[in-house]
This record gives sequence, C-alpha cells and structure tokens, in this order.
Amino acid sequence: MIRLVALLTFLAASPVAAESGSGPYPLLVIRGATIITGDGAPPYGPADIVVRNGRIADILPAGTPGLAMKPDRDPHGAAREIDATGMYVLPGFVDMHGHQGNPAKAPDPAYAYKLWLASGVTTVRGVPLYGEDVAHAVTDKRASAIGTLVAPTLFTYQTLGSGWNEGRVDTPDKARAWVRWAARAGVDGIKFFNKGDETPVIDRAAIDEAKKLGLGTVAHLSQPNVADFNARDAAAAGLGTVTHFYGHFESLLKDRRLQASPPGYNYNDEADRFGGIATIWDQVYEPGSPEWRDYLAAQKVTGVTFDPTFTIYSASRDLMHARNADWQAEYTLPSMTDYFSSNRDNHGSYFYNWTTAEEVTWRNFFHRYMTLINDYKNMGGRVTTGSDSGFIYQIWGFGYLQEFELLQEAGFAPLEVIRSATINGARTLMDPKHVEPDFGLVRVGMAADLVIAPENPLANFKTLYGTGFIRLDPATNRSKRVGGIRWTIKHGIVYDAPALLADVRAMVTSAKAAGR
Repeated sequence: MIRLVALLTFLAASPVAAESGSGPYPLLVIRGATIITGDGAPPYGPADIVVRNGRIADILPAGTPGLAMKPDRDPHGAAREIDATGMYVLPGFVDMHGHQGNPAKAPDPAYAYKLWLASGVTTVRGVPLYGEDVAHAVTDKRASAIGTLVAPTLFTYQTLGSGWNEGRVDTPDKARAWVRWAARAGVDGIKFFNKGDETPVIDRAAIDEAKKLGLGTVAHLSQPNVADFNARDAAAAGLGTVTHFYGHFESLLKDRRLQASPPGYNYNDEADRFGGIATIWDQVYEPGSPEWRDYLAAQKVTGVTFDPTFTIYSASRDLMHARNADWQAEYTLPSMTDYFSSNRDNHGSYFYNWTTAEEVTWRNFFHRYMTLINDYKNMGGRVTTGSDSGFIYQIWGFGYLQEFELLQEAGFAPLEVIRSATINGARTLMDPKHVEPDFGLVRVGMAADLVIAPENPLANFKTLYGTGFIRLDPATNRSKRVGGIRWTIKHGIVYDAPALLADVRAMVTSAKAAGR
C-alpha cells in the first residue's frame, strides 16, 4: 500500500513531457503516407489518415503513385498535421512478452517505457511487469490508459499466487480463489511457470477459472514439471499462449519421454539450464514427419498461440554479436551491462565459459525451432511477437525489433512478420474477453496506434532500429545512417521517437558519469 500511494503521488506530479508526447488532438491528419495495414494486405498509398480524438476517422486518397500529390486536400483545420510524404505508416507494435526492470538493473521505469515507445511498441503484455507486485503493475496500466504515464498500453498478467495475502496456492480450490481475486484486482491474465506448487492439476483449475472470468493465460513450461505438463498437455487444457520454446520439443521426443540430459545436469545452475536445453534439438521427430505434423495440427485445433521470443535466446548462438550490438554503447545502462555480464547471481547471465560448441548446438536448435514456428504459421496457427527484454544482452525496444529479423529468418514473409507483431498480438490479448480488438490495424474505426517510419520496413527491418542502418551514400561515396522510427502514436498521442531516444541516452550518460 505504501508503494501504491507513493507511485500515485509520483504520477500526479509527473505530467507527460512536452518533448515526448502531445495530444490526443480533436483533429490530427497524417499526410501522404504509404500504409501497411497489418492484416497481411500489400502496402497502398499515398493516403491521408484522419484521426479524431485518438481514433482513425477516415483514410483518404492523397494522389497517384509517381505523380504529384493532390493539392488543397480535405480535411482542413487540423490541430496538427504530420507530413509523412514518402514515409510508411504501420499499426503500433504489440510486445507479447514484457517485464520491467528492477532497482538493481534499471531503477527508473521510464527507461524501458521510452525505449519501447521509441521502437514503435504501443502495447505490452507484462508477464509479469513487476514480479509479484500486482499493485504497481495495475497502477501503471491505469496511468498509461489515461495518459499520465509515458508508456505503451499495458496488459498485466501475473504469476499464480502473486499479490494476495492468503498464502501459497497449493490446491486447485486456492488456485480458483486466487484467479477470482486477481480479476477483481485488475489483472488481465495469468502467467504459469510450471514448477513448484504449480502442479498440472492446479494449473488446469486456474486455466478453467480464468476462462470463466475472461482472463488470458500464458505459460513458460519450464523443466521441473514438463514431463507431466508439456505444450501439448497445456494447450489441451485450454492454455492461451505457449511462450518461449519450452514444452514444444518435449511434446515431440523420439524414442523417449524425457530429454536425455548430461548426468551432472542441475536445473538451478544457469549454465546447465540454458546450455543443456538446446541439446534436445536432435532428440525429437524430424520436421515434416507424421509425428511433427500431428503435433502442430493438434495444437492448431486447440487454438493455442505460439509466442516464440527468438530474440531473448539469440545471444546463445552468437554471444559476441549480442554483446557488441550497435545500441549497447549509447542505450544500455551500466547497471544493465553489469547484470548481463557472466555471474552466478543474475538470471540469464550464464556465459561462464561459452564455447564454440555450445554456440553450434544453439544454432542447430534455432534452425529446428524456427522450422516448428514457421510450420505452425503456415498451417494457420497464430504466432505473435514478444521480446522478454531485460535479460541476456537484450534491452527494451531494440530486442523487440530484432524479433522481426528472426521471424523473417524463420521463413516469415515481411508482411507475415508485421501481422504477427500487430493484429495477431491484439487478437490474442482480446480473445479471452470475447471482444474484437480496436487496435492492431490501420483501419477506419480503430484506435490510432500507429508507427511512422521514413524507410520501407518490408525492404529492411534494420531501418526500424533507433540506431538506424548504415548505408553507402552514392552521392558522397561515404556511409551514413538512415532510418529509425520518426513518430509513434498511441491512442492519438504523438511521441517524437528521436526525442524519446535522446531522453534515454541522457539517462545512460548520467548513470555512467555517476558511476552507476
């Protein structure tokens, strides 16, 4: 309660910074853009997007490609116009696997929120946002909804038993009671970890109760209970989303029911936990085999969503690349760098002695895991885009956009990547509520959650990064940086993406000067 009161006091004293966000406006017009709708349709334009009070009121033709724009176009009298001539407008991105930082690694929540917004992320599913602190997550969710917090729209999913004072959730009846309590507290869904008190019977009870109350469900099907509750079992029980890779290959094991791990394997040792899991890649049925196809077909029947989060494990296959990514120098807090560095205390800091052999194993694992996700998409299964940033050399926003590149590597066409990152996430969030989403598409009647980018992201996703993309300028025969998102719009509030990034760089510079 003390933390909740303190946070509310902070929010009341902290209005949206003028350089970071403005609006919503009675009338906002985005002029001359090429539109990528988010539903898989090809781009079209030039067009003018008319936004009234935070919602798309109309989309009007602005001219013919290759010819001059129509002059003196309606509507007139806008409170603000954005000249997006030559630019691309997409739906705001949905990060389906988000966590905030903590005082040890990112003490100011604005750091993550501004990185997300600067990267075009207008909606985040926190899984959970602040660990077991339900009150903090719900407070941020409500503050973002009314525009007093510079942050994406937040959906808060909490782990079973977090936030209440009724003791451990160790029976099915307690699981149902906690779900009812969470719904009253403003929680949108449940995150399962498949370990500890979370036995399959308890998880099934919680999933069933969540369905009755319109709450979503997502599971990280970790090793302690995966032998009894893998991804096939969880989907059959009604789970909404399988996040990460856990539980998939355990449903596809060939010649055994359990992964053949080294005799000395210890789940609590992070090097074992992350180094050992990838060895499962050649213990499963081959891609395209009847067993492989049957597994994916069974999952599609249940309607379960796959949220692969390739990005958060990508350092395992190329540690040097992740550690030295373009954004690390200017956008990574020194406390984050310390957190990422190899040690035995911090989750995901497991590179104690990371070898070529381990990276090769992870590359083999990625190839097979990517095939699984692409095959599920190709048969009509829903795939979303999530990052899990804040761990393993991934920072917010940048890690999310890297997932676009990895989905394309997996076999997704660029338009399929955008659909995964927009309307697929929106539908997954709203399906439990039995409501059609009003975000995730550039369409009349939808909320004005939009990304405006100077370059065509379908040609090169790298141009979405806040650090841009280095390209040779033929006029000078010198390289220059291009791209980056220009504006992110959330429910009609216009955020200047470069200004947000400047705020983050200032945070990092200040922390370095202070030795933090």
